[in-house]
Amino acid sequence: MTELKVQHILTLTQLISRGARYNYVPITTTSLGKSIKKSQQSASKHLLELEQDGFIERIINRRTSSVRITSRGYSELIKLSSILKSSLDTFPSFVELKGILVSGMGEGAYYMSLKGYTKQFKSKINYIPFPGTLNVKLQKKEHIEAAQQFRTLNGITIKGFFDGKRTYGWVKCFKSKLNNSINCELIVLERTHHDNSIIELISKANLRKTAKLKDGSKLTIRIPIKG
Repeated sequence: MTELKVQHILTLTQLISRGARYNYVPITTTSLGKSIKKSQQSASKHLLELEQDGFIERIINRRTSSVRITSRGYSELIKLSSILKSSLDTFPSFVELKGILVSGMGEGAYYMSLKGYTKQFKSKINYIPFPGTLNVKLQKKEHIEAAQQFRTLNGITIKGFFDGKRTYGWVKCFKSKLNNSINCELIVLERTHHDNSIIELISKANLRKTAKLKDGSKLTIRIPIKG
């Protein structure tokens, strides 16, 4: 028995969205092609192949076809929907980053101690971080690229402020686990001197001492993602 081809899925979903589950819906190959972002010739071929394989029935007029999805075609869509739902419900809902510990420039301790930040940390993440950040160098491109998404994701935002002399940028915090055991926050800064390969972590405690780390220690950071 012929199975539904991948290239035909979008065509079938377009047909069902037009009401072709129970009704014969008039459609031109030109309009169908535009809807699935294919040429008119490709749309015509899709309809022919779907008809030959028993996924649709057609009544052909002069310039248009009236199309209805068969029970078999609908059954294939339900099967596909079930597989997708199962996959979406069970996919890992976290980002995992791996790298090594490196020394920073000492600026983290200064910034983490500023009152404009500490008051917000206390109210928004329920603690004032240990002065300083843990700097992790991501070595693989896939981890560096994955980390960049946090600049656009919604985290807990610590607003920037002006202290009368200079303006300080915002900080976004994302709850994280260091080496699958230690609670911490991945922070994303509006302004940073680091390149994209460096991420920074904060915690209530001194992470270096708590986890007994030294420069070069291999680290895994897991950040849960909501929705």
